[in-house]
Amino acid sequence: MNKGIIGKKIGMTQVFDEDGAALGVTAIEVEPSVVVQVKTKTREGYDAVQLGYGRKKQKNVTKPLQGHFNKANKGFFRKLKEFEADGTTHEIGQEITADIFKAGDFVDVVGTSKGKGFQGVVKRHGFRGGRATHGSMFHRAPGSIGASADPSRVFKGTKMGGHMGCVRKTIQNLQIWQVRTDRNLILLKGSIPGSKNGFVLIKQAKKISV
Repeated sequence: MNKGIIGKKIGMTQVFDEDGAALGVTAIEVEPSVVVQVKTKTREGYDAVQLGYGRKKQKNVTKPLQGHFNKANKGFFRKLKEFEADGTTHEIGQEITADIFKAGDFVDVVGTSKGKGFQGVVKRHGFRGGRATHGSMFHRAPGSIGASADPSRVFKGTKMGGHMGCVRKTIQNLQIWQVRTDRNLILLKGSIPGSKNGFVLIKQAKKISV
């Protein structure tokens, strides 16, 4: 079974290891996720578990979703996400807590990156840009994006200015520094995508590296 849970990014802080070296860690709040639906190969065609996270008022939930949530009889949720899992090991209404992971485990974290709006090629793609000297007419422009008579068009996928951020990102092989079940917190070494209070998925790492 692939372990997974939904969490909310709290922010980053600093801790110290046994040698006294400072480590940057990300704090993720992981309140118990509730199993809302169990999917199996015989019924849906694949094995998965649907988890609900974050409480929501009934008046803000549509009638079809209310019926869906009532099967678990655990209230209404803000987020619904699926995780690959063997359906025989889960039951509807079961709570998944942070103790499924332990310190030292490697996980993959999925989140939505911060939206930056419309940005030019220097910020968006890391272009060097032109000289910053007096009289220069070429500072942060992309330069030539096409060719002359042949092929006389701009190739698809050419790096140009445009909307930056606000996309789904996965960071692989992050190590768990500490699991605080009493406070529903997981501390991960390094940074993860998204802004504070953004929802993230924490999954068992597919490519474990040390």
